[in-house]
Amino acid sequence: MDAPEDLMQSVELFLSYAIKLEEEATLRFGQLADAMNAAGNREVGALFRKLSDFSRLHLADARARAGFRDVPVMLPVEYQWPELESPETAAIWATDPLIAYDEAMEIALESEKRGYAFYKKVLDDATDPEIRALAKEFVEEEAEHVMWLEQWIADSAKRPAPRATA
Repeated sequence: MDAPEDLMQSVELFLSYAIKLEEEATLRFGQLADAMNAAGNREVGALFRKLSDFSRLHLADARARAGFRDVPVMLPVEYQWPELESPETAAIWATDPLIAYDEAMEIALESEKRGYAFYKKVLDDATDPEIRALAKEFVEEEAEHVMWLEQWIADSAKRPAPRATA
């Protein structure tokens, strides 16, 4: 996963990317939660809402860190993401109202893994100590989410399957 080279050269640009990444994650997970709740799939809706809330906390943290800096304001098309959307944006097909809980968990896990990989790439490539320190914190937060989701997936796999009723 490539990160734009400029990301490693400016704390302000790194924070601009972090803010946009967390905005996109907050928005998409929120949209997915709304779609699932509207379809009556409340369990999956609650999962996506929790992830939206986590992203909102990261967004607030990134904005707070950018508060006294001159962070560039960029149009969405100006961001150079490794793929079409920001790394932590969950797959839009997760709005399928019949999506199973385990499928939703896998989509969420992949999203969090991409966010982790993005920040990890910045951490690995950055030479500026301040960028490295910020990236390290974001990596640790994303790693917690990955671990949390992996544990939740493992725990849900241990649950007995529901019995069919005739």
